[in-house]
Amino acid sequence: MAQSRSPSLERTSKRKRSITPASQTDSSHHHKRSSRPSSPQHSNEISDETFQRSQIDIPNLYQNHPNRQLERDNQLKIKLAEQEAAGIVKPTPAPKLEMQKIAATRSGGAYIPPARLRAIQAEMAVEDPTSSEYQRLRWDALRKSINGLINKVNVANIKFIVPELFSENLIRGRGLFARSIMRAQASSLPFTPVFAALVSIINTKLPTVGELILTRIISQFRRAYRRNDKVTCIATTTFLAQLVNQQVAHHLLAFEIIILLLEKPTDDSVEIAVGFTKDVGAFLSEAEPKANNTVYERFRSILHEATISKRVQYMIEVLFQVRKDRFKDNPVLPEGLDLVEEDDIITHPIHLDDDLQVQEGLNVFKIDPDYTETEAKYQSIKNEILGVDSDSDSSGSGSDDEDESSQDEPETGIVDGKVDIHDHSATNLINFRRNVYLTIMSSLDFEEAAHKLLKRNIEEGLELELANMVVECCSQERSYAKFYGLLGERFCKLNQTWTMTFEQCFRNYYDTIHRFETNRLRNIARFFGHLLAQDAIPWTVFEVIKMNEDDTTSSSRIFVKIMFQELSEVLGLKCLGERFKDITMQAWFTGLFPIDNPKNTRFSINYFTSIGLGILTEDMREHLKRAPQLIMAKRRELEEAESSDDSDSDSSTISSTDSSDDSDSSSDDSRYRRKK
Repeated sequence: MAQSRSPSLERTSKRKRSITPASQTDSSHHHKRSSRPSSPQHSNEISDETFQRSQIDIPNLYQNHPNRQLERDNQLKIKLAEQEAAGIVKPTPAPKLEMQKIAATRSGGAYIPPARLRAIQAEMAVEDPTSSEYQRLRWDALRKSINGLINKVNVANIKFIVPELFSENLIRGRGLFARSIMRAQASSLPFTPVFAALVSIINTKLPTVGELILTRIISQFRRAYRRNDKVTCIATTTFLAQLVNQQVAHHLLAFEIIILLLEKPTDDSVEIAVGFTKDVGAFLSEAEPKANNTVYERFRSILHEATISKRVQYMIEVLFQVRKDRFKDNPVLPEGLDLVEEDDIITHPIHLDDDLQVQEGLNVFKIDPDYTETEAKYQSIKNEILGVDSDSDSSGSGSDDEDESSQDEPETGIVDGKVDIHDHSATNLINFRRNVYLTIMSSLDFEEAAHKLLKRNIEEGLELELANMVVECCSQERSYAKFYGLLGERFCKLNQTWTMTFEQCFRNYYDTIHRFETNRLRNIARFFGHLLAQDAIPWTVFEVIKMNEDDTTSSSRIFVKIMFQELSEVLGLKCLGERFKDITMQAWFTGLFPIDNPKNTRFSINYFTSIGLGILTEDMREHLKRAPQLIMAKRRELEEAESSDDSDSDSSTISSTDSSDDSDSSSDDSRYRRKK
């Protein structure tokens, strides 16, 4: 019946497509039908055809009917049961032989259903997990997994894609990851910020992967620039711009690319430079404002030379307008992609002219003789990155014993299941000092450095470390840079906390100044001289200086000399002398200008006179002139005091002797009377 229906369906479709009147079509149709012999089968065809017309000519395919499908399944089961009973069963091929056959194909592997693939992997892992066939199978699975994850990443799911990527062996497959993400970025430029954010996250935990990607992108850009491949240049510069924004690449690399593109301006090179500057301009304006201004001056000169087409000139004008609008449509980090903490950022200082190793061999499968050990190492790395406790299963079995033993032991930092971890390796302090150093070194002026350092939300107790880092950076310079003095002054004038911090820093450095060589000592002295001249720290710190032969060393005397010379240059000798003659501050200068001992006074006078600051010793000289008179006056007072004491003692002795004589005479008289 199904075979007899198809002509009728065909006639129906032809009739519907006909443009002839309906009356003619119906008459011809009835004429053909009347020529057929009448039979029950013919009547059934008519009724079926009418049913199909009522269903808008949708064919009813009987092979999809559930009853027929069930019947076929039952027949297949019966056939398989008969084959099993007769012993005629097709043997399952060995997984190793099957994998060898698949790997020998030209495409590197035929399609295998996922269920069958998992079964083969399980069987081969049991037999020999280090075999080349098994490793090849795992390599293909790694490649497919990385490609799939990269192809579906976006702003919404990037936080979920990252753990899945770390679950794969990115150390073994870093070449695959680099190749896959570069291909995906080149084919979908609007998603470049997402790929750059993904690379930035991976780079914080696996810096070798981030360095490899950056190296390959730079190498690809250089190759495309030499070949005048505009499409590839645009793709690579777009990726590099976003990596600079994510601070995976250094901002100096961005300036090198712009300089290269504008060195010999053409329509294509200027167009690429304009697009690159739009993407990275907001970051460069914060990182290097002066160098960034130089770039725009170069664009302006190219625009005035008018050696390029009108279209590119208009693009430069648009760039200046974008800059004027403060890159509101080209932010440094788009919303939802600021995913890396500033302390975790790792920047690779790779330059455009460096000798780059792209390591193309990482894209090709190679047999690993230590496959099991390598996988175990990455498993531990993955557990550390994802925060998975590898011993959670084993610890669960022995929890009862541990609970029993813990009842007899005192508490050791474990309360309610929380472990109090103390970092005795000073890792956080080292990271803090490194970040402060990098921030200072990357800042163009002291205001930018102070702004960046204050944005870090310095923890309580680390203020002194920051002050020490400022002084250390200043001491490391070949010659004193006023940048550091202005930076310290800015911090001291923020609030009293920073003033007290740098005051304590002065005391510490003066106590340990003998540990520094001459050049570093000179820079430190000029730094604190600037702070004192600007009243950034109070002059009460001079109380730590004892200007005498016993309490000073050659290093401390050089330190005081350079610091006072800096003060005299800034304030002038007259103002400096007036400051040291302030009556309210004399209590803090007693050690600097001693008058308690003529020996110390002479030492201080000779010292300040030798460094050209004899004006500060006038009071000490006057005191030294009056010293003999004062000494004589003191001696007279002492002698008078002693003489008065002696006279009192003599008078007392005379009176005592007189009284004794009187008593003796009276006793003699009484004795004489008795004799009479």
